Amino acid sequence: MRLTARSEYGLLALVEIASGGDSPRSVRDLSERWELPAKFLEQLLAALKRAGILHSIRGAHGGYVLARPASQISALEIVEALEGPIAPSMCDRESPGCAQSAHCAAGAVWGRVSDAVRGVLASATLEDIAGNQQRLDATAPKSEE
Repeated sequence: MRLTARSEYGLLALVEIASGGDSPRSVRDLSERWELPAKFLEQLLAALKRAGILHSIRGAHGGYVLARPASQISALEIVEALEGPIAPSMCDRESPGCAQSAHCAAGAVWGRVSDAVRGVLASATLEDIAGNQQRLDATAPKSEE
């Protein structure tokens, strides 16, 4: 199991999009807000669009909006859209990649790890995460420009 920058950056972008309500957010705006590489962000947003999490709006005032309410999008769905299915390793009882899986006690441990990670991610909605971010932003010290 690997959670990479894809998940981290994708979740940050979605938090920003969710916080913007119905207003489309451009790749440029998202990139500047979180100091993320725009080209990489474009790839992530395209994957999230293919997964049915985002819609894109073309034009001068276009960008990305959520395809459905943030309360209906789990962190698990986001991570799996960007990383693929969460599995701890090839050492898993359901994995056809390990010939020893039926005789390996470690497989049960890895299966529990996978279940725990999936449970935490499934219980967190984009709405929850975006709300937490808005509270943090409201209490953050303002920088002098």
